[in-house]
Amino acid sequence: MFIGEYQHNIDGKGRIIVPAKFREELGDTMIVTRWLDGCLAIYTLEQWQQVYENLKRLPSTKREARMYTHMIMSKAAECDIDNQGRIRIPSHLSQEAALTKNCVLVGVSDHVEIWDKERWDTYYATASENFEEIAESLTEFFE
Repeated sequence: MFIGEYQHNIDGKGRIIVPAKFREELGDTMIVTRWLDGCLAIYTLEQWQQVYENLKRLPSTKREARMYTHMIMSKAAECDIDNQGRIRIPSHLSQEAALTKNCVLVGVSDHVEIWDKERWDTYYATASENFEEIAESLTEFFE
């Protein structure tokens, strides 16, 4: 399980430190891909297999399913941890998430997200303002 929020900078070569707590569970090789809300997602190889299986179950005759699958799979990249605990984010993914320098890595249960700090702050402020309403709208999923 991934939890917490960590701030790290992405360097000029596209490398970012993965917090030690996340590295323990992610292992030496992970999958990074485009994700929702303008961020990137990091999955363990095992978790990525589950994402893949879920995508395969989508109906290929449905245009939205094909588009969603294309967006997730076409941008995915296998990334390895280096000796200093960093991964190199491919430039096409850095551009997708508008990663420039200041980033936030967020543990989100079964995966880790990488956000541009300004984008994360805006997203978080909006979610915070509506937290109670969001919680109420989701109560049916907790019963």
